[in-house]
Amino acid sequence: MNFIKEPLIFAPVYKKYLWGGSRIAKHFKRANTPDICAESWEISAHPDGMSIVAEGSFKRSTLDELVKRFGTDLIGTLAPQYDRFPLLFKIIDARCKLSVQVHPNNGNASLTGGEPKTEMWYVLGCEEGASLYAGMVATATSQSVAEAIKNGTVAKQLAKLKVKPDEALFIPGGLVHAIGDGCLVYEVQQNSNTTYRMFDWNRTDPEGKPRQLHVEESLATIDWSLKPPTMLPSEQKRETTGASWSKVVSCEFFTIQKFNLNGTVEIKQDGSTFTSIFVVSGSAIITSNGRSVELAKGSSALIPAAAKSYTIETTVPATMLITTL
Repeated sequence: MNFIKEPLIFAPVYKKYLWGGSRIAKHFKRANTPDICAESWEISAHPDGMSIVAEGSFKRSTLDELVKRFGTDLIGTLAPQYDRFPLLFKIIDARCKLSVQVHPNNGNASLTGGEPKTEMWYVLGCEEGASLYAGMVATATSQSVAEAIKNGTVAKQLAKLKVKPDEALFIPGGLVHAIGDGCLVYEVQQNSNTTYRMFDWNRTDPEGKPRQLHVEESLATIDWSLKPPTMLPSEQKRETTGASWSKVVSCEFFTIQKFNLNGTVEIKQDGSTFTSIFVVSGSAIITSNGRSVELAKGSSALIPAAAKSYTIETTVPATMLITTL
């Protein structure tokens, strides 16, 4: 008998990195963040930041425990592995630039022994003039990038994109990238924590030492067939009374839609995928299997695949990002 049908709420896992800021606490009214909070891992079954259920029937269970216990009833039949949660969801606050980095993809991860990682960034907020970096300039080559790493001029090799809130950027594994200073980002990615840091803007850590670089691994991981991407505005998909859906990104690993709602809607599920809901603005009440949870701005919920349907109710207009496999 199936008992994993209620919405799951997890305690965030916070990461304190030198480039982080304070906007996760301020923007989402959170009281328990570290003084410098770079990332909030919202839904994760990765051992480097394991989510723990915060309330309800499965309180104190880890996401990994639930996946191993319930398998596809939780994650869906489309999941590539029945006993491993396939995605990881984060909020990232870049007070300063992140390092220039690259992640493996499914085709080249074996070259370095890393985990493949394709991801998507959705801009929740940004300072005026903020930028993202994704891809290389047309003249870049493996030799020119290697030389730029040595002489500290990698920035000249990068494609730079101006950004504004509610735009998205798709980052396939193998694409060189960096989040610029002043960006607050929601990230959906494969369940991986492999990052090869190829350049760190010539900065040092609090002890005055440069952070470790992974030059050899980075150069082996770059997919030179990938062209610089462009920012993605949401494309309107369909509308119902009081609700509208817009496609953000769809790839072989995940599909993300923006959902605007003023009212109540019931959404059916067929068991093929879980559903992750993140509230960008407003608030929402999510109900499945007779249990309701309230999500404030910046909160997340996971709907198990075995739930035949769930409802979303809003009393004020709300915008959500809904992710499925």
